[in-house]
Amino acid sequence: MGPAKKTVSAGRLRRGERLDRLHKAIIARGVMRLREAASLLGTSEMTVRRDIATDGNRFVYLGGYIVANEENAAGQRPYVFVREAHANAAGKRAACARAAALIEPRDTIFLDCGTTLPYLADMLPSQGMLTVICYSLNIAEIVCRRTAATVLLLGGEYRSSSDSFAGPEGLAMLERVGVTKGFFSAGGLHLTRGASCSNFHEVAIKQAAMRSSLHRYVVADSNKFGEVRPAFFASLSEFDGIVTDPDLSADDLESFTSAGVPVLTASWENAFLA
Repeated sequence: MGPAKKTVSAGRLRRGERLDRLHKAIIARGVMRLREAASLLGTSEMTVRRDIATDGNRFVYLGGYIVANEENAAGQRPYVFVREAHANAAGKRAACARAAALIEPRDTIFLDCGTTLPYLADMLPSQGMLTVICYSLNIAEIVCRRTAATVLLLGGEYRSSSDSFAGPEGLAMLERVGVTKGFFSAGGLHLTRGASCSNFHEVAIKQAAMRSSLHRYVVADSNKFGEVRPAFFASLSEFDGIVTDPDLSADDLESFTSAGVPVLTASWENAFLA
């Protein structure tokens, strides 16, 4: 019997080899959690994050997930939630920086699901007795790493289209809690058709959270203005304000404010200081 063949463990792969293996896996699956990528490559999560930071042409990282950069994914189109994760990221971050300024140390806040509010979750103050209520994994993975926050994750059936949970369990919990500020996502903001989203299973939770919230804000980048999605969940008059990015057009700003809808616009400078 000849000598045993030597094998190279994933942990000994060079950076380029790790990136190639990761890219193939994500193209096949569409999305991968950071911890899964670290396990696949036999290395630490920090190493994976450093690796993908050097290869922005192929990867996008957000809220614990790695996805293929759609513009360079050779025609691969992951499901809508993943595809939206890095759409207009700068605008989403700017809007969330403005929303973060509304949060006070002892607030109980509700964070909706979607691909915008992970930026807000990542900007939450590190001090104070903050309580965070959420129902999506991408939000929970961020806020659960914050030692100063008490986190309530609503239960129910897992829905991959929004990486969230929905069901009577979550609705029942929302009826028992008091929320000082609720932050809601929307796929469309229209003067006459209100706030809407793409997933009907989100509607009941959004509406229950709005009923439980003393103050309600919809956080959306400027691309959402004038859009209408299939699932209506609130009239714009039900919100204390719409929080958005500096790219909102002057016409949209005038139209919405003239209709009595407060619009809180971020600044690019504050967005990247947050």
